Amino acid sequence: MQLTREGDYGIRSVLYLARQPYKKISFVTEISEQYKIPRSFLAKILQKLVKAKIVRSYRGVKGGFSLARQAKDISVLDVLEAIEGRMAMNLCLSDKKKCDFSRNCPVHSVWASVQSKVIEVLKKSNFEELSRQKT
Repeated sequence: MQLTREGDYGIRSVLYLARQPYKKISFVTEISEQYKIPRSFLAKILQKLVKAKIVRSYRGVKGGFSLARQAKDISVLDVLEAIEGRMAMNLCLSDKKKCDFSRNCPVHSVWASVQSKVIEVLKKSNFEELSRQKT
């Protein structure tokens, strides 16, 4: 299992905004240059974050981006699910109908346990705490 670049960039973007809580980021370029993210790719990521109400978008000359809620109320899980969709370690955990073995699978409980622990850690990790950490 590996995080996609899109998920990673989404986390980095929210972290960037969390480190500047009272500042509206004027241009996608500012985040793009900081983290070496292609601007067009970042714009698509920010659109997903706006749709999920994690980031707020402002139009016009004084437009830009800011967090839509306090950093302490945004978890890493929130961002990942906004970008990547609902987290599932295996297909059987997201849709049992797509797995012929889900009823009698001895590994199902392993996947469920791993997923539960990963979700717990991601849910506890909020951007206020992350923004305080030194880079």
